[in-house]
Amino acid sequence: MTVPSSDPSGAGEPRPRPQYGEYASPEEQRARMKLPPPPVAPPAQTPMAPVVPPPPMWGAPSPTAPRAGHPVDRVVTIALLAYGAVNVLVSMFSFFDLPAATTAMYRVLGITGDFTNVDAARGWGIAAAVVLLLGYVGTALLAVRTLRRGRISWWIPLVGAVVTYAVVYICIAVPLLGDPAFMQYVTSR
Repeated sequence: MTVPSSDPSGAGEPRPRPQYGEYASPEEQRARMKLPPPPVAPPAQTPMAPVVPPPPMWGAPSPTAPRAGHPVDRVVTIALLAYGAVNVLVSMFSFFDLPAATTAMYRVLGITGDFTNVDAARGWGIAAAVVLLLGYVGTALLAVRTLRRGRISWWIPLVGAVVTYAVVYICIAVPLLGDPAFMQYVTSR
């Protein structure tokens, strides 16, 4: 069987059917016609995307921020953090034994009577010590992170101390306000 030519000149010369069957692949057809392999096209070039650095890790300096902040800010921040560390250590030990510290405070203030709300003072003293430690650690981490980014950070230890001691004073006030000797002293003033 012959297949009519698709020759546009209209010569109409029939050509033989392929030996490989009606479904010969393009490679088989090229081999049968003895044509060279098709040229390999270079891969399509995509426009270069801008190189974006990975985001900085937590606490690492930002690549866009200046590397070093003001030296006075750095010294003041570190000095405030060091003072805060000493204050936290000294205060924590007195909070762990809040009944004894409260009795000593009564003697200094001239309050007559003894501190009797001992059970509440032990629990709230431990709570005050934990709040004080967590507040200092959070403040120190935030201040160091801000220092590494080269930003002004002297105010962070001050604000951290105010916020932390506000919560600590609430923890201490609870057993004090439950003590009859302290309440008599407050109402007599």
